[in-house]
Amino acid sequence: MVSTSLPGGTWTLGDLTVTRFGYGAMQLAGPWVMGPPADHGGALAVLRAAVELGITHIDTSEAYGPHVTNQLIREALHPYPDSLHIVTKVGANRDQQGGWPPARDPESLRRSVHENLETLGLDVLDLVNLRLGDAAGPQPGSVAEAFETLVDLQRQGLIRHLGVSNATPEQIAEAQAIAPIVCVQNMYNLAHRQDDELIYALAEQGIAYVPFFPLGGFSPLQSSVLSTVAARLEAAPMSVALAWLLRRSPNILLIPGTSSTTHLRENVAGAALPLSDDDLAELDKIGR
Repeated sequence: MVSTSLPGGTWTLGDLTVTRFGYGAMQLAGPWVMGPPADHGGALAVLRAAVELGITHIDTSEAYGPHVTNQLIREALHPYPDSLHIVTKVGANRDQQGGWPPARDPESLRRSVHENLETLGLDVLDLVNLRLGDAAGPQPGSVAEAFETLVDLQRQGLIRHLGVSNATPEQIAEAQAIAPIVCVQNMYNLAHRQDDELIYALAEQGIAYVPFFPLGGFSPLQSSVLSTVAARLEAAPMSVALAWLLRRSPNILLIPGTSSTTHLRENVAGAALPLSDDDLAELDKIGR
C-alpha cells in the first residue's frame, strides 16, 4: 500500500508506483560523500523515518561512500517493504581524491550492477540510472555501448527499469531508441532551469524527471526573490523551493537529501507549502 499523504501524491515508474516526494541517500555518507557517517545510528534513523513517513522512493548509488549508503540502507531497512523502491545509478566510481571518474565501459557497468545487488541484498534492482557526463554537467557523446550493456542486464532479469542521469536531450533520445526509459535524473532547481523544455517533453511521454540538487546541492540556493516570497509566506526559502518543484510539473519527483530526521520532516512539510499563482509567477522569474 503506497501512502498518498505525502505532498505531490504518486507517480508510476513503469510498473512501480512511488511517492513523488522521495529521499536521496547521498548525504548519509561522510563529508563530500566519502567514508562513513559521523553518526551511524543517526543515519539509520533517517532511513527508517523516511519509510515511516510513507516515502517509497529512495535514491542511492554504490559510489556514495563508496558502498556506504547502500550498506546503511540494507542495515536500516532490509527486508524491504513491498512498497519501497530503491533507485540506484551506475557509470561513475570514486577515487581517493574524492573525484568521480567515469566507469561506463561494459565490464565496469556489469560489476557495478552486481555490487549494488550484493550490497543492497537484492535479486533484482528496481531502477538503474546510467550516469553520464562529469562533475561539470552533461557532456556530448554516444551512450549506445553503455546503455546496451544495461539493457542486456535487464534482459537477464537483474534490472526492472532503466533511466539516464546527467544527460543531454540527444543522449536521452539515443537511449530511447535502444530501449524504454522511465526517468531522467538531471540537475535542476529554481536557479538552474536549463531543462525546462525537456521536462515538458518527458511529461508528454509519461517519463519522470528527477532533479538532483533540488536545493542547490553543496551550494544552497540563494535568491533575493526566493527570500522575499519565503518571508511573505513566513516559510523557509528551501521549503518554498521544494514546493515550487512539485508544482512545476506533475512528472517531477523529489529526492532531497539530509542526514537529519528533523530536517527530513521539515522538507516534507515544506514541500506541502501552498503557493498562489502570484507566488509561482514571481518565483518563475528566478532562473529565466
